[in-house]
Amino acid sequence: MSLILFAFVVRVRDGLPLSASTDFLHNKELQERKQQLKVISKSLSSLPERGTVKGHELNIHFLSSEGVSYMTVCACGLPAATAFCFLEDLRWEFTACFDDSAVALASRPYPFLEFDSAIQKLQQHYNQKGGPSLEVTLAEVQEDLRTSPPQVLTIEHMTLTNGAANGHVEQTAASGQSQRLEPVSAPGILSLVLNIMCAALNLIRGFHLIEYTFQDDYDGLWNVVAFLLAFLCCVCQCHLYLFHTCQKKLKSFTLLTLIILCNAFLFGLRNIWQLGFHMSVACLSTLLTLHRKPLDRNMDCGV
Repeated sequence: MSLILFAFVVRVRDGLPLSASTDFLHNKELQERKQQLKVISKSLSSLPERGTVKGHELNIHFLSSEGVSYMTVCACGLPAATAFCFLEDLRWEFTACFDDSAVALASRPYPFLEFDSAIQKLQQHYNQKGGPSLEVTLAEVQEDLRTSPPQVLTIEHMTLTNGAANGHVEQTAASGQSQRLEPVSAPGILSLVLNIMCAALNLIRGFHLIEYTFQDDYDGLWNVVAFLLAFLCCVCQCHLYLFHTCQKKLKSFTLLTLIILCNAFLFGLRNIWQLGFHMSVACLSTLLTLHRKPLDRNMDCGV
């Protein structure tokens, strides 16, 4: 298995992509890390020269020097010293091919795309041999990292830094509220219709019982409460499915639990088939809500 999966070269001052390795993998986390590289590249001017962003299975390492940043996505099993050796080798290769003026005058993305072959060759060497190939040595990098370790960052820090640099901190903080979700599916539409039906039935039965409750000295008050609470939970389930919200899993299971408890309390006023219908609709709505994911933002590196 390859340990170095992707490499990316960008200009520090504005995050302009200069070159990148060609990616033939379709690993989901790798695609997420590539998207995060775009976020990081916009914040490089305010970041330290060396940094690491840790992930579940893949890490991002970057090294900035003389106005250019060299970035890579590596497997977590690759030692940091080896990753930064790779970046140092990549820096040597790039500076040998392109001078400062060429970098400064670049005006369009990926002006040095032909450098991809050099990146691929270096990647292949590290993935096969596991060590440096040019002037830099592993011992030198290990000693350098020991005296000056790379700063460990988070993607949230990158987003906030980028937002502050562009005057959009408030937008970033509120982005969770305006996050778009995947399109509503056919089962989702069915779930919404059934949920609305259940809500209407609960509301009608609840108001119908209110009249008898007043006549019978409030003997059926808790039944009314159960019907109306079930009605509110059905409405909230529709809202959870349609709109993005924080702590979606906790809210979904809380609503499901309340609906099950309300219907269990109403056993006697509803037969077993009615109870099964209402609980099944609640379970279906919960399942579809948890599986409806936010849309990925189009921040791929374009390679």
